[in-house]
This record gives sequence, C-alpha cells and structure tokens, in this order.
Amino acid sequence: MDNPLRDRQTPNALAASQQVIEIANKISDFERLSAAIGADLAALDSAKVPLDWRESEVIGQLRFGFAAGTSDLPLLEGELKTRVYAVCQRCLQPMQLELEAQLKLLLAEGEYDDFEVWELEHETLEVADIVDEVLVMAIPISALHADAERCVEFDDTPIATKDTTRPFADLRRQMKQKQ
Repeated sequence: MDNPLRDRQTPNALAASQQVIEIANKISDFERLSAAIGADLAALDSAKVPLDWRESEVIGQLRFGFAAGTSDLPLLEGELKTRVYAVCQRCLQPMQLELEAQLKLLLAEGEYDDFEVWELEHETLEVADIVDEVLVMAIPISALHADAERCVEFDDTPIATKDTTRPFADLRRQMKQKQ
C-alpha cells in the first residue's frame, strides 16, 4: 500500500484529485522534527531525557484543492497536532508542549492575499516534507512552562548577602572623610 505522505506528486495532481490525507504518524517518522527536538533535549542530563519522546503521535488532516475561483493555484489546507518534549528555558527541566498548526498554503510562486505561499524546490513534492517543516516552525524559540509554579523552585536569596565581603561598600563614606 502506498503512503500518500511519501509519494512524490505534483501539486496540481494533488489539487485536481482533491486528495485528503489523514495523518497518524509518530515524531520519529519526521526527520527534521526529530532532529530539532533531539537537539533541544541534548542539553539535558541523559537521565532526564524522556525515553519515549520519539513515539508521540502526530495527527491531522491535509486537504488539497485549488484556491477559490482558480484552476491553476494548488491549495493545501489542514490541521496538525502533536505533543513534544522541550527544555523549559526558565527551570531547564523537560516539559511537554502541545504543537498545533493550521495550514492554508498556496503551492505556487508569487504573493497572494490571505495565503502563505509555499515555494517548491522541485516540480514534485513529498507531503511529509511540508508536514515536517510546518511542525518544526511551530516549535517555540524559547519554551517555558505556562506558569512559574510548574518550574523547579529556585532559592530567591540575593547573591550578595550580609555575609558577603564587599570591599567597596564603604568607599563613599571613606572618601567623604578624607575631604
């Protein structure tokens, strides 16, 4: 059985057939997404890296057609969802993030209102490449827990405490005395 995510086709062929692709894959099926998540998790101590992070499901639906009123502008619409692990930049601990992406892409060249244009390098495309890239772009640059209470508690004691030696703390008073 052919995998519609991996079949190479022209955007016009996908649009003309009004192809609908249901997605129920794993993160491990998407090379760039796996690499991006793996690179982030590599900053953790190996004991803290969740063992099953590649097994999270990627689900969604992609629908191909032509943009309204045209017969030559291939359109890809759909939704993608997954749950990924990331490193919280506040507490530096692993956390789960829900990634969601809404797609409304013209598979053409040029600029068009209300659409994001997805320029193709080749005449044919592999739909998995688009899914992979869209999910990588959905990863936040700086992941944080939604609320600070979920982060590991840190000691709020100031670095400079009463026991700290501060050699210049009394300098102003000494300078005034000499004048």
